[in-house]
Amino acid sequence: EVQLVESGGGLVQAGGSLRLSCATSGFIFDDYAIAWFRQAPGKEREGVSCYSISDDEAFYADSVKGRFTISSDNAKSIVYLQMNNLRPEDTAVYYCASEVALCTWPPEDDLMNAWGQGTQVTVSS
Repeated sequence: EVQLVESGGGLVQAGGSLRLSCATSGFIFDDYAIAWFRQAPGKEREGVSCYSISDDEAFYADSVKGRFTISSDNAKSIVYLQMNNLRPEDTAVYYCASEVALCTWPPEDDLMNAWGQGTQVTVSS
């Protein structure tokens, strides 16, 4: 069974940093891409970043480019999202999701085969 578990969310002041983790299990890590999405209250879910593990290729939304970095620890089957210089508009529930093979960018909900439960990120001004 494919499982994704996010952690690392919390409350931070504007300009601060957080690192989200997506721990995966139940599949061959190298055969998948992991995407991060976020959903703010009253807004649609949006793709934030995606990492194609086999190709070591990363993608970012324009709104986070230069501030967020996606990476992986292949030995632990974990994907991280390092978020620096956070802004109040980054406040949202962040989800990781898996997609077979390589990233589709921008990511599409329907192509994801598994989702985590989400982790709340709140950035105060």
